[in-house]
Amino acid sequence: MSQYTAEVIWLRDPAQAFLDHRYSRRHLWRFDGGAQVAGSSSPHSVPLPMSDAGAVDPEEAFVAALASCHMLWFLALAAKRGFVVDRYADAAVGVMAKNAEGRMAVTRVTLRPEVGFSGDRRPTHAQIEQLHHEAHDACYIANSVKSEVVCEPVFPVGLPIGPASG
Repeated sequence: MSQYTAEVIWLRDPAQAFLDHRYSRRHLWRFDGGAQVAGSSSPHSVPLPMSDAGAVDPEEAFVAALASCHMLWFLALAAKRGFVVDRYADAAVGVMAKNAEGRMAVTRVTLRPEVGFSGDRRPTHAQIEQLHHEAHDACYIANSVKSEVVCEPVFPVGLPIGPASG
């Protein structure tokens, strides 16, 4: 079994109020390899300037994770079959809508990969479609879309234990 980690860090600017909901949603994603990415809520969900349109929002990250996983599997499968891939570009699109339970969700992600090949052995349209089908079946992220999500809060030392207030 493998584990993957991500830290999500948000700090309130002391000059900003909080209870009026006019605080910045900008935050930081930090990954174990040292990469750091600016995150924010989507301007579609929280209006500017509380959101940062230049940062990655969770919905975009979800679409990118699906597209990236699919691409990585496609490249591995193409190499295994002896096809040389020179370029892979995907203009993936996720759609936010109400799901069957009436909750807002990314209900559809459409991958639109365009792949360029070179070499003496090039795949047919049918072979490319088969490679994409196999990549989809193997993609960890696509296979995880219905994963269980568990929340295990970590409480600060000294926080009173008792009924919730507010």
